[in-house]
Amino acid sequence: MAHAQTVPVTAAAHSGLMRRAALFSLALAVTLIAIKTIAYFATESVSMLASLADSGLDFVASLLNFLAIRHALEPADAEHRFGHGKAEPLSGLAQGAFIAGSATFLVIESVNRILAPQPVAHETLGVAVMVFSIAGTVALIFFQQRVVRETGSLAVGADRAHYASDLVVNLGVIAGIVLASRFGLPLADPIIAILIAGVLAGSAWRVFRVSYDQLMDRELPDAEREKIKAIILQHDAVRALHDLRTRMAGVNTFIQFHIELDPGITLLRAHTLSDAVEADLQKAFPNAEILIHQDPAGFEMPPALAQS
Repeated sequence: MAHAQTVPVTAAAHSGLMRRAALFSLALAVTLIAIKTIAYFATESVSMLASLADSGLDFVASLLNFLAIRHALEPADAEHRFGHGKAEPLSGLAQGAFIAGSATFLVIESVNRILAPQPVAHETLGVAVMVFSIAGTVALIFFQQRVVRETGSLAVGADRAHYASDLVVNLGVIAGIVLASRFGLPLADPIIAILIAGVLAGSAWRVFRVSYDQLMDRELPDAEREKIKAIILQHDAVRALHDLRTRMAGVNTFIQFHIELDPGITLLRAHTLSDAVEADLQKAFPNAEILIHQDPAGFEMPPALAQS
């Protein structure tokens, strides 16, 4: 039986990146709430109001993210033997709910503005605020992309998803303000806000699905499972494998399986072979917890265990 832990240096580096991403997100949300509040009262644009509400939800979601990441990165303890990784998908579910709520709010406000149109004032201020918002959001997304690529963090990925949708929101607000103020099309403002609501709803669904799959211990994608099998079977001493089980919990991957070895080898040799298989898997899946059981080749397995 072999069991591997994540490399401490890698874990420490990932921890720092994830925390910095969460703090960056929080700081940006607070800044955007402040400037969009001023811009809304100046312009009275419903799309600006929608963007302000979205930033408010971004702040709540980012705060949840920060708390979830801090909790998820705590090491396993006596009461949580598998760690705290599921704090991340729980945060993802909450974010999905907040994004969906934002979309619903947008639709309601937009319909009200369609029924009672009103002009948009102080166009220049509104556009300037949105340009600043876009620049800050782009910087955050690039940093979050790097963090997700290096750590695989679900919480940071979910945060990046709704900030990416914010780019569409911000561009839509600019379009709505310009069309309403310069081209005399007041309905453009609420109509664009409704389109933004659709983008947010799609984002909420994607975040929800990924979070739900992790909470329900869904298997890794078929391509990843085939990769795991190929790594195991590249060792000539491994005659077969069965009962491969995989799941994700936040940034951590859990892999367990049985390998079939020559019945005549010593226990020490079986252990050495398992260590070699484990080391190769750890290179491909650095955040993996790996559990290997050794079986003698030709052993009659119950039907339930014969599937991999």
